Amino acid sequence: MILVVMKKFFIIICCFSFLSSYAQQYLQSGFNAKEYVETISMFSRMGDTVAAWDKTPAPVHFDKIYSSPVVGLKNKWCLWLQKDKHVAVISIRGTVNELPSWLENFYAAMIPAKGTLQLNDSTTFDYQFAENREASVHVGWTIGIAYLAPGIVQKIKEQYANGVKEFVIAGHSQGGALAFLLRSYLFYLTKNGGLPKDIIYKTYCSAAPKPGNLYYAYDFDFITRNGWAFTIVNAKDWVPESPFTVQRITDFNAVNPFVNVKDVLAKQKLVVRWYLNGVYNKLNRRTTKAQSSINKYLGGTIYGQVKKVLPQLKEPQYAAVANYMRAGVPIVLIPDEAYMKEHPDDPKKIWEHHMPYAYYELTEKYYGNK
Repeated sequence: MILVVMKKFFIIICCFSFLSSYAQQYLQSGFNAKEYVETISMFSRMGDTVAAWDKTPAPVHFDKIYSSPVVGLKNKWCLWLQKDKHVAVISIRGTVNELPSWLENFYAAMIPAKGTLQLNDSTTFDYQFAENREASVHVGWTIGIAYLAPGIVQKIKEQYANGVKEFVIAGHSQGGALAFLLRSYLFYLTKNGGLPKDIIYKTYCSAAPKPGNLYYAYDFDFITRNGWAFTIVNAKDWVPESPFTVQRITDFNAVNPFVNVKDVLAKQKLVVRWYLNGVYNKLNRRTTKAQSSINKYLGGTIYGQVKKVLPQLKEPQYAAVANYMRAGVPIVLIPDEAYMKEHPDDPKKIWEHHMPYAYYELTEKYYGNK
């Protein structure tokens, strides 16, 4: 009798242990320097070889299992699988030294964060990056996602069928900007039934420029709330400062007093009203003109060059917005004296503070023992 009871007890313990292991979640919320450093190592290994000058060490816990073809405006991504096969990383390549890749960055007018791109005569890309109709995003990087997303979604489904339900989305530079939009795209694709709802995503946007306007940033921070998306910035790096940004009266919330400032001014004395109305009109005209110039030169003009690479791409309707904002929980890496001695400011070396190894050095300096 005792032997039977012990056998049953042993079986129960084994079943409980198995179920606990099966249900274990490996990715946790919060910035994890070890996770991020692994992704830095991946950024340097998007190709078959590593540049001789790149001192970033190889990933320790992940193996590259897939490299995508080059698509669109020279975009590419790789899939890395944790050695114990619990977590996969979607690593998105940054800018390469070819004209189409640079055009993707400079094509910096904004389009609505929900819409359709006509890629060619037979292919459209339906996308949603935010809920708010006021949200807008960078058109060039939206084109990048249009070409990358189908292959990424296919691989997510394949890995999910193999039991992988946790994914890190990561990118450096242009890849970081694309990582923002990819995370948003996957969220709304899942919400609309296109992917399983029990997949966990964590996002590291490294050295990334600003992906969209304030309302997009609000949406991104909301859907990744409680520590599931990070933007990592070297304070000496100029790329996160881009693209050009213009804030207009129309970018404010409807209840902002600046939106209805003329109603406020109407209550003032004539001389005060005349003077302040003049100042307001000048500021409004100048910011409106600046935003229109961005749409003209970084929209229509650049589209003419993009069309030479993607001849069937239909020019989208641009939003009357250029109010770029950062998104994600900021992890700021402040260069210290030792770093600046090794990497002094030099106008001839504009990428010195932007390269993955600079981010690796500073992350190890501040988080290496964590």
